[in-house]
Amino acid sequence: MAELVRYNAPGIVVIVILLLFSITRADLPGTWELIVQDAGIASMHTAVTRFNTVVLLDRTNIGPSRKALGKHRCRKDPNDAVLKRDCYAHSVLFDLGTNQIRPLMIQTDTWCSSGQFLSDGSLLQTGGDRDGFKKIRKFEPCDPNETCDWVELQDTELITGRWYASNQILPDGSVIIVGGRGTNTVEYYPPRENGAVPFQFLADVEDKQMDNLYPYVHLLPDDGGNLFIFANSRAVKYDHRTNAVVKEYPPLIGGPRNYPSGGSSAMLAIQGDFATAEILICGGAQSGAFTARAVDAPAHGTCGRIVATAPDPAWVTEEMPFGRIMGDMVNLPTGEILIINGAQAGTQGFEMGSDPCLYPLLYRPDQPIGLRFMTLNPGTVPRMYHSTANLLPDGRILLAGSNPHYFYKFNAEFPTELRIEAFSPEYLSQDRANLRPELREIPQIVRYGEVFDVFVTVPLPVVETIQINWGSAPFATHSFSQGQRLVKLTVGPSIPDGEGRYRIQCTAPLNGAVSPPGYYMAFAVNQGVPSVARWIRIVI
Repeated sequence: MAELVRYNAPGIVVIVILLLFSITRADLPGTWELIVQDAGIASMHTAVTRFNTVVLLDRTNIGPSRKALGKHRCRKDPNDAVLKRDCYAHSVLFDLGTNQIRPLMIQTDTWCSSGQFLSDGSLLQTGGDRDGFKKIRKFEPCDPNETCDWVELQDTELITGRWYASNQILPDGSVIIVGGRGTNTVEYYPPRENGAVPFQFLADVEDKQMDNLYPYVHLLPDDGGNLFIFANSRAVKYDHRTNAVVKEYPPLIGGPRNYPSGGSSAMLAIQGDFATAEILICGGAQSGAFTARAVDAPAHGTCGRIVATAPDPAWVTEEMPFGRIMGDMVNLPTGEILIINGAQAGTQGFEMGSDPCLYPLLYRPDQPIGLRFMTLNPGTVPRMYHSTANLLPDGRILLAGSNPHYFYKFNAEFPTELRIEAFSPEYLSQDRANLRPELREIPQIVRYGEVFDVFVTVPLPVVETIQINWGSAPFATHSFSQGQRLVKLTVGPSIPDGEGRYRIQCTAPLNGAVSPPGYYMAFAVNQGVPSVARWIRIVI
């Protein structure tokens, strides 16, 4: 609202226009809450497990954290320049049910590493720096009352050391590990006979500041499950069965998008006949900002969207309301995408960003261009370099991390951040509570192509089709959630069963290119309002 105020002075009429911004935080959709005041570590990598716990992981060579490992538990590393006897946790397990934090023990350096959940629900974690360069680790989640911990594999390691790589589970349950600093190859877990395979595309797009790091890797739902791999400003379709590029996509204008230029990417929900996959890439730093240490260079706000499965794909560009680097994209249960965290200037890297972007954005893919972005209620905690965002089973988004410093530094403009927050989208608002369904019955395990029933209850009568959508639990790090996908299942009408419930007949995807084997958060969605998820496993 603008208010016109007149001041009368002798011989002079002074007209002062005061712009009174009546839009307050409460007027914008979404709410924030502080969950944990001090998690003990700043999470550089975050993943949600099927036991409704969250793995938070930093790096080991960062010096003391704020969480002790416990009595007689110390890591000994004579090559660590900071702590040769390290009795501090650099990974913790957060219990969503109790908000309790339990320290975990990581043995080798996980700085800027990669990860992915395997089909059995264990978390595969690969690479890092120094003594972690070729390491493969696993975390097998357990009930919160048990004491599972990280295990470093002794019988196998990476063929090529990897730092800033990306992982993606494949239709057969194996994992491809793509790239890394100075590593223009791909390899697989479990290891294949041909070892690490040269990937010339990564070398071709490498520039002076190495904008081919943490490539965006998306599994396409086409025959065989080809991969859409984007690095710098270019993309290819990669056949992991033959280790060959089968299509080159047109370049995306607007400069480099990957690390260290700090854009983000997500694949839109897979639905209908599951034959179409659309990729969204947003934001990034100005070209060369990293090498120039241009901390105040404005980020750009362009997004590119492409139908990666089309015969003649082309990028369609649009503008976000804000320029943004280091944002995180989260697939919401509704099929919309949340863009959150980051800064409006600078680039990725230690103390290289400025002007935090506190306003989340909701991207609504089904709206026309110009109407797709909705600005949401801003937060108050800057989440800059090394911050994460993950979807929780109750529909909230967990925000953790932010450490733009080489070590922990709390007396700074943007201090090391140990608080954990949650953002609740508008679909969780109280005025929509009567629309929120509750999953009453759903199988724990389904097979590809299986027809199964789901039973839900809803406070108000159902007036349209209730969707059953399931989302993976990705490994979030450096503005890209590795392995993230949302699948909208084929469903029938919601039929009352005479006991106050609705029966919905669902059909599981036909193959692992649509949904790789593993655990998913299954949501019932009624008029844009999701239920609390139940974990479901799809098996071959």
